Amino acid sequence: MAKFNRSRMRTATSSPVTAEAVASGRTHEGAPGHVRDTKSELFLLAVTNMVGEGTFYEKAGDRDDRYRALVHQAAVTDGDWLAGFLPWLRTQAGMRSAPIVGALEAVRARLDAGLHGGNRQLVSSVLARADEPGEALAYWTATYGRAIPKPVKRGIGDAVLRLGTEFNYVKWGSSEARGFTFADILNLTHPGDRKGSSQGNRFQGPWQHDLFGYVVKRPYQADAPIPESLGTLTRRSALLSMPVDERRRVLEDPQVLRRAGITWEALAGWLQGPMDAAAWEAMIPSMGVFALVRNLRNFDQAGVSDEVAAQVAAKISNPEVVARSRMFPFRFLAAYKAAPSLRWSYALEKALNHSLANVPALRGRSLILVDRSGSMFGRISDKSGLNRADSAAIFGAALAMRAQDADLVEFGTGHRRVRVRRGESLLTVLKRFTSMGGTETAEAVRANFRAHDRVVIVTDEQAWGGYHGGDPTAQVPPDVPVYTWNLAGYKHGHGPSGTGNRHTFGGLNDAAFGLIPLLEARQSATWPWLTA
Repeated sequence: MAKFNRSRMRTATSSPVTAEAVASGRTHEGAPGHVRDTKSELFLLAVTNMVGEGTFYEKAGDRDDRYRALVHQAAVTDGDWLAGFLPWLRTQAGMRSAPIVGALEAVRARLDAGLHGGNRQLVSSVLARADEPGEALAYWTATYGRAIPKPVKRGIGDAVLRLGTEFNYVKWGSSEARGFTFADILNLTHPGDRKGSSQGNRFQGPWQHDLFGYVVKRPYQADAPIPESLGTLTRRSALLSMPVDERRRVLEDPQVLRRAGITWEALAGWLQGPMDAAAWEAMIPSMGVFALVRNLRNFDQAGVSDEVAAQVAAKISNPEVVARSRMFPFRFLAAYKAAPSLRWSYALEKALNHSLANVPALRGRSLILVDRSGSMFGRISDKSGLNRADSAAIFGAALAMRAQDADLVEFGTGHRRVRVRRGESLLTVLKRFTSMGGTETAEAVRANFRAHDRVVIVTDEQAWGGYHGGDPTAQVPPDVPVYTWNLAGYKHGHGPSGTGNRHTFGGLNDAAFGLIPLLEARQSATWPWLTA
């Protein structure tokens, strides 16, 4: 009888997030906890970490301390890995604060260890929006004081040169309410004035030299003349000097507002009056999908016309626009729950589906388990009305609906099948999920596994111990793959991962699901920024 050469034989594969085969710790609920290596723990924490915000089991300060410690260790032991990870975390994974904190803490650790190469580039690589150089300076000075190392200053300066346009100054840098104004940042980093620098720190053109010079003068010379090369600021100044009672006439020609860098956030202040339908309709054509989605309720309250609403719906449901936005799927669900008008419902449903473009259509039979325990109902972010339970339901339901044959199960204290009908709305399926108390993950797997081809568990991995506890992945035969999608990034996992048909992914977007077909095609997976 063949022992190895069998039809169901699987080539051994590996994935990047690795955890020990034998548990050496405990989850927060007492089940055996499997420790991950430094990179794996850091990866799962970073892709779920809203810096300065706690989770169900972890206070904000403790979570941030753990993140800093992991970054320090990785920065010294494998700086090249971190230099690939943090830019990916900012630009592809869609996180903002975590990569900024990560880069600054990495540079701190590397300088303390006497490691000087690549620090400047690391800082610059995570600053992607024009308000982020100020965020970086504010974090550094609040954490380590006013003495700013040269690599930090110059990395921030490089980003300022890249992001320093008239429009960005108007949008992000002209407010005096920030701890570091654009003028402060220029005075601290001196971008563009290091002649002969091998780093290529140069102005984009004469206009940028004029812009920076004007910005630095403004705090001391309020009536400083605007250089002729700065057309946006010149037009903005003309609009600001208009009599207030004449300003609403400009709404008839929205291009005037756009050329002056007047955004929707600034329009109400400039008008010195409410954002009525005319004001919103003037701004909507230039608004991005994120701004549109967060303002749907405001559009309805202002009475925006059906014609303009149709334009908004078309934009937010455009697959290319959604892909470029890199918005998390849960943001579309939050908008759907908050929007009072039915005219947005279908567009938001399509947008939600587009944001899940990487969810594969799995062949064969799949068991998909969604964690609806109490710890999953903590909010993803203090600014979000949604929680990890909703995100888990989104991903689990989408995976089940696209699979050839899937059993979708929600679990907590107990477990329950969630009905999925072919061709129905994803939002309809989401309404069937409930709250289920504890975290009996192993019992849910044991009770529902019926010779499936794979098992997917979407969870925070904080399984219960005791009679119903244990390693959930051990309830499945070794030759059947178990994929855990971690949505919280705690220290201990509920089972082994990285080898032996046991794999863990993480994050709040759907990109990780793309690794499932790769692994099932008998190909080992690597870190996502190394696949390009």
